[in-house]
Amino acid sequence: MKKTFVVGIILLFAVWGAVTLLHLYDAFFLPNPIEVLTELGKLLFSGALNADIYFTLLRLGEAFALAAIIGIPIGLALGASTKAFDSMEFLVEFLRSIPPISIFPLFMLIFGIDDTSKVAVAAFGAALIIIFNTTHGVMNSKKSRIIAAKLMGATKTQIFKKIIFWESLPQTFIGLRTGLSMALIIIIVTEMFIGTQFGLGRRIIDFQYIYNVKGLFGVIILTGIIGYAINMVFAFVEKRVIHWNGK
Repeated sequence: MKKTFVVGIILLFAVWGAVTLLHLYDAFFLPNPIEVLTELGKLLFSGALNADIYFTLLRLGEAFALAAIIGIPIGLALGASTKAFDSMEFLVEFLRSIPPISIFPLFMLIFGIDDTSKVAVAAFGAALIIIFNTTHGVMNSKKSRIIAAKLMGATKTQIFKKIIFWESLPQTFIGLRTGLSMALIIIIVTEMFIGTQFGLGRRIIDFQYIYNVKGLFGVIILTGIIGYAINMVFAFVEKRVIHWNGK
């Protein structure tokens, strides 16, 4: 574990604790971190959040898998073809500029109010990020290696499989990690405001309604921990897959 990581956590809780101890803010709306962590521990060990964690991760997994299945092939195709990129660049940039949450009502009209609409809008937001990064990963492949391969008689298919695809992976992984974070944010927000029985977003709203501020802060911290943990796992996989990058 990096020292800077520990310092960041200590600084966060130190400032938070100082604000509560000095009564700079109403203690009811900002409980001290020890109380919040204690409440979170009780919720976790009692199993009260098990179903919420499960369904949030399930929706996230479905959305991210769908985004990757759609985004990577499209990104590779756009990056490999200048004509295709020129014809689709405006559309991709236009859609990428629209906050996915703002068009969630449209997804609800199309898919209904069940989990399908939540997964679809999260996949939409993540896929655009993946497409953008994969496309530019392909376009930024080192030209010298491509020229050398052509001189040695390699076909376009061989160049794509052996050079362009692997050269694009670092940027593609950036898109995957960013898309994963975006998908988690969208899933949590849709759970908060659209009817669902289980989900961390739903739990946050429930705690707000009953003024369980400690529980509310606890679940918010939990979502941050989950997001960070997933990101670290993805970073670990990335280092193993593209271990040559940066060397």
